[in-house]
Parts: sequence; structure tokens; C-alpha cells
Amino acid sequence: MDDRLKQIIDDSKAIVFFGGAGVSTESGIPDFRSESGLYHAQQVYGYAPETMLSHSFYKSHTEMFFKYYKENLIHLDAEPNEAHKTLAGLEADGKLIGIVTQNIDGLHQKAGSKQVYELHGSVMRNFCEKCGKAYDLDYVMDPANCDNGVPYCNCGGIVKPDVVLYEEMLNDDTVSGAVNAISQADTLIIGGTSLVVYPAAGLINYFHGKHLVLINKDKTSADSRADLVINDSIGKVMKL
Repeated sequence: MDDRLKQIIDDSKAIVFFGGAGVSTESGIPDFRSESGLYHAQQVYGYAPETMLSHSFYKSHTEMFFKYYKENLIHLDAEPNEAHKTLAGLEADGKLIGIVTQNIDGLHQKAGSKQVYELHGSVMRNFCEKCGKAYDLDYVMDPANCDNGVPYCNCGGIVKPDVVLYEEMLNDDTVSGAVNAISQADTLIIGGTSLVVYPAAGLINYFHGKHLVLINKDKTSADSRADLVINDSIGKVMKL
């Protein structure tokens, strides 16, 4: 781990980690917002990712939505990387009070983290739009439960991923929990995000603690506010 970061962590009692796509890409999950992701979507599906992952597209082109969703947002073999593992360890040690993530892959929980605020939901949770019954990811991915790739509940309703689509609002309870954690933190570590996706990026304005750390391969709009900026791989920087 970077020596400067280690010193800040040692000095902290209530750390919150705010993470974006860069945390997941190091586990082999591609960022659909990247140039290659945009190009791939247009070439293979004929639409931009933002279009296919919108609520209106989900409603009007349900089969195409699930085709793109299953082929690009589900990564069953992905494993937690060094950043996920270190954060889980910091929580177990009582140093970290919460993780706020824009990712939907469930890797923080897979690494052992408990207090995770998933701003954009999770592919691990799914529910019937008709009766509300909950289903896991295995059910959604099993062709036996699907018609042309669309998963159906026993009652006949469509099983929708608990993922926040474009045009949908963030969950109020999740946002409130994230705001509360960030406002209580003495250290906020931001990693793997360029801080351009709102309203999530605006949550850092609730931080009034001692140390603000930014770890990202590229510069961000908040670099000037940080006590420590590290332009490098988050897994490499966070590795114990």
C-alpha cells in the first residue's frame, strides 16, 4: 500500500470509501461507458448503452434489453480484487464504516464487506414486477425460467433486475444511508471514478472530515480539494 495512504488510514477512525467503475474493471469487468464499450454496443446491438439501459427501452424493447444486459453486465466469474479485499479488511478491523459504490456487481459483498450502499442497485437482486417476489441472479440467467431471454416469475410477471436504469430515480434509503455515512466520516477515499456521473458524484459535498483521498488513473474535478491524489491502479495502491 502507498505509504502516504497507509499513514492517513492509520490516523483514521471512520473511513468511507466511494467507488466507481475503475474498482470493477480491475476484476475484469469492462466499463460500458468507455469508448470501446460504446463502439461495441453500437456495432453489435445498434444502440448506445445509455439507450438500452434506460427504463423506456426496457419497457419497449424488453428482449433486446435483457440480451444486452445479460451479455454485458453479468460477469459470473468475476472475483474481488485487492481493493475489495483491503476494504473488507478495514471494515472488519473497525476502521471503515461504509462503502458507497456506483457498481452493481456485488463484488464488495463477495469480498466480505457488510455496510455497502449500492447507489445503482445490484444484479444480484431481482424482483417480479407483478407480485414482488424476490429472485437471485441464477434464476434470471437460467434459460428454463425465460422466454426469449426475458425471465418470468411463477405468477407470469417479468422479473426485473434491481438495477437503477437511466430515467429512474436512485433509491431514497440508499442515498440517505450514503449521505449519513459520508457526513460522519473522518476520511473519505474516492477510487476508480472520474466523478462525472450525477447525482452520485455530488455526494462528496457531504464530506466535512479530515482527509480526502482520490485514487484514479486519470485526473478528476475534485483533485484540487484532496489531501492526497494518486493517479494509479486502485488495486495496486490499496494492496496490503
